[in-house]
Amino acid sequence: MDYKEIIKKIKPEMERVIGFFERETAKIRTGRASISLVEDIVVECFGQRFPLKQLAAISFQGSREIVIQPWDRSYIEPIEKAVSQSSLGVSSIVDKEVIRISLPPLSEDYRKNLIRILSEKQEEAKKTIRHWRGEAWDEIQERAKEGEVRQDDKFRAKDELQELIDEYHKKIEEIGERKKKEILE
Repeated sequence: MDYKEIIKKIKPEMERVIGFFERETAKIRTGRASISLVEDIVVECFGQRFPLKQLAAISFQGSREIVIQPWDRSYIEPIEKAVSQSSLGVSSIVDKEVIRISLPPLSEDYRKNLIRILSEKQEEAKKTIRHWRGEAWDEIQERAKEGEVRQDDKFRAKDELQELIDEYHKKIEEIGERKKKEILE
């Protein structure tokens, strides 16, 4: 096995880290309404737990209102309860057969807190990327000891591996900057 295969093997893992980070940042509430803010809220219904997206159609009206239309009227109360207990910090209004959530403008303190949370999520993603670099580097070194990877290839692999890590760190930074800009708007 040559070192390029080892590096190639960790790329899908790094892509998963990027995808996960994007989904996590989408859940951070900004001044704009977004379905991703509420779709994964866990609703206790009939003794079971469901993500909200399995119990209702979710849409938004305007830039600050989310509309939840349950598939069945009996879901309204559990959904409203789950939304009010969520970390969103918003209240909901039942309007006939739909639940409306109005997002208030963000306070300066709340924005700072969101940026702190974003930074933590960013650091977690980078830490996971570094973990995969460590895994690949350990395998390359092991293969070099066994004579399957030449010494000069080992150092070439280290450089290529670092380039790949830098590329993914840059992606994480770009996603984080976009979200930070959204929070501060």
